[in-house]
Amino acid sequence: MVSRRMMGSAAGLAVAMAAASAAPAVAQGAPGESTFERIRRTKKLRSAAVPGGAPYYHKDLASGQWRGFYIDLLKMLAEELECELELTETTWGNAVLDLQSNKIDIFFGLNPTPKRALVVDFSVPCFSNAFSFLVKRGFQPKTWDELNRPEVKIAVDTGSSQDQVVTRLLPKATVSRFKSADEATMAVQSGRADAQCLVLILAMAAAKKIPSLGGVAVPTPIFATTSNAGFRREADKTWRDYVNTWIEFNKGLGAVRSAIVTNMELVGISEADFPPGVTL
Repeated sequence: MVSRRMMGSAAGLAVAMAAASAAPAVAQGAPGESTFERIRRTKKLRSAAVPGGAPYYHKDLASGQWRGFYIDLLKMLAEELECELELTETTWGNAVLDLQSNKIDIFFGLNPTPKRALVVDFSVPCFSNAFSFLVKRGFQPKTWDELNRPEVKIAVDTGSSQDQVVTRLLPKATVSRFKSADEATMAVQSGRADAQCLVLILAMAAAKKIPSLGGVAVPTPIFATTSNAGFRREADKTWRDYVNTWIEFNKGLGAVRSAIVTNMELVGISEADFPPGVTL
């Protein structure tokens, strides 16, 4: 025999289970909800930053606060959207995976490559950045041909655009791949590698930080890439199109360039430090 008390308990349990199962759905958003719709609904903008990526990204170890010109752009974007900015840590190599897995909504600082374009979308360029090399003292290659030799030991961070460029342009060189850009830099510092491939701004920042190294080499011909924002690929392109409009508008106002130049001062470099013939 089923009592009223048992029926009431069963009904209460059913309601509790229904509420519990519904909670994750509310947190994740309705089925088919686009990134732009979720941002507008939750008032939260999710992105990621790379420790040791100054002047792009720099984390103050004492305060835990992030700085850098992409941090400034993210803050400006969040303010425009009237959103709270939420940051997690990542690496240059893992940023695409973070986008694909819906961990973040946007990542600034991706170089568009054909391989990446298979799985994520890109914004319009924020600025141009030449591929260069942080070199050990006494090693000053002037051309890519000088680097493309078996005796030349090159360090790169796995999965980065530098990794792809070295694989494509320096097939004869001896390449060592590391988990992070910092580990690749340490390989040059310790003499295990002759040079580390980096985009110019990061190479200049590292050279300022470690004056015992041989500085920065920009081999000719100069190959440059653009620095863009990346997005998870989805059918609704509203989020990408909005960010494109936002970037172009703020480039026109000079706000993007101002953020870049101001934050280069974090690592002691200025536009006057750029090699001849190389600009942002």
